[in-house]
Amino acid sequence: MATNYVLIDFENVQPKNLEILSKHPFKVFIFCGANQTRLPYDLAAAMQRLGNNAEYIKISGNGRNALDFHIACYVGELATKDPEGHFHIISKDTGFDTLIQHLKGRKIQIQREKDLAEIPVLRMSMATSDDEKIAAIVKNLEGRGQSRPRKLKTLSNTINTLFTKKLEESELLALIEELRKRRYIAVQEGRVSYKLSK
Repeated sequence: MATNYVLIDFENVQPKNLEILSKHPFKVFIFCGANQTRLPYDLAAAMQRLGNNAEYIKISGNGRNALDFHIACYVGELATKDPEGHFHIISKDTGFDTLIQHLKGRKIQIQREKDLAEIPVLRMSMATSDDEKIAAIVKNLEGRGQSRPRKLKTLSNTINTLFTKKLEESELLALIEELRKRRYIAVQEGRVSYKLSK
């Protein structure tokens, strides 16, 4: 299973729900600005529980977008070491979106979320009703752009991976059928086409 890397722009987002990452294989990096001298106790305790999978990075220097450039640098380094990784920038800063679009064009699995709970594998694990599961699958497919699965078997594998391969075959087939009924996908001779909002 691919490693999920979470890079948190702590100047922009101060997550209060870091503990939701503890049940999944994440590597977490919190980027702190040069002038940020304090961290909330709950955040520090949650990071400590993640052990070697958690790291603080205090940037050196100030300036417009200084922290953003540090995050971009780390994404590049990590993607070079682990091209199969999935990268999640946690920030409300839309300035990352151009970089993300460029990296997706280079087949790097990356997206920006405003909150940790928006990370697809977490959305999947928290989804209980069929509507929540369909919404989570559609959101993930929208974020894939041109790299959406083109074959039905690949789509099945993708959905199963999103749910960390815990779906029964019947449940997986029911979700694909529901995507088809709701006209998010069309399937013809094993090939899939999409009608998503993005």
